[in-house]
Amino acid sequence: MTTSVVLACVLGAALLGAVAALVLEQRKPPSARRPPAGPAVTGREALESVDRGLRTLAAGCARTGHKPPDVYAAICSEDRLVLRLARFDTQAPAPWESDDAGEEWSVARKELTDGDPGTTATHPYSLTVTLGLHEEQRVLADLARASAPIALTGAQEDTRQLARAFVAELLTGPLTSRAEVTLVGSAATSALADSLGIRSARLHTAATLNEALSESPAGTEPDTPTTFAAAPAPAAEGVTDVFRLIEGSAWHGGEHHTPCLFVMDAAQYADERRPSAFHHADAVLLLGDAPEAAWRLAVGPDGKLETGSLGMAIDTHAGRLR
Repeated sequence: MTTSVVLACVLGAALLGAVAALVLEQRKPPSARRPPAGPAVTGREALESVDRGLRTLAAGCARTGHKPPDVYAAICSEDRLVLRLARFDTQAPAPWESDDAGEEWSVARKELTDGDPGTTATHPYSLTVTLGLHEEQRVLADLARASAPIALTGAQEDTRQLARAFVAELLTGPLTSRAEVTLVGSAATSALADSLGIRSARLHTAATLNEALSESPAGTEPDTPTTFAAAPAPAAEGVTDVFRLIEGSAWHGGEHHTPCLFVMDAAQYADERRPSAFHHADAVLLLGDAPEAAWRLAVGPDGKLETGSLGMAIDTHAGRLR
């Protein structure tokens, strides 16, 4: 009888332990219960897959006479690539598929192979970079989609960490092989530039915004008044709620256009901005906030990124992935 009692107590304790472990597991946030994303999402192969997808998309649009969709973000999981559109569009060329509303186009990654005829096409999403990870997915955004400067806010080292990740991916990644980056003013002499560790003919420095503009591929005179004004508001029909939040119309240069990003301190930008059109640079990334910023990306000390009007959750920002 004593042995039976002891055995029953042992079994009861084991059962209670298993139940307690299950309860604790269920109380964990979803992100803590999921296995971490693998290299198919976090590694270079994800960028190569997104690049093949966008090239295949560009080729499909050219083949069917369809204007490229107004893409502002891409989400890459282990088996699928999803594009988010700012304008409703259901006419996705094969192998892409549209959702019912025309807000998302998607394709299975296995459909995107190096042998696809479309992989030699040039896609127009010129400054698409990784924002970070959400659950098991890699989230990217086209910085060129913003119609005014993009502000990185948060602690100084955290914002520099994310800015470095953007610049490094633009200069070394497959998605943006033609992109030029100019570090302006203090951004060219600070820890941001010193810690990049990249030598590239596509990385430039300039003391002032006017100097950067005069040497940019678009070109302008050094003393030309220059700043970045929002594009005229489009007709309300045919655009999503996100379109109204992220501001401006999509603009993509031609096949021979050289996309360029300027990176500078927000305080210097405030001193040097000028009343002219935002067409000499495809995007301007500010270290710090600015009243006229189109997008605000807030970097948290926990590695999360608040994307504001973009409306995309980021659990681990790109600077933490390097």
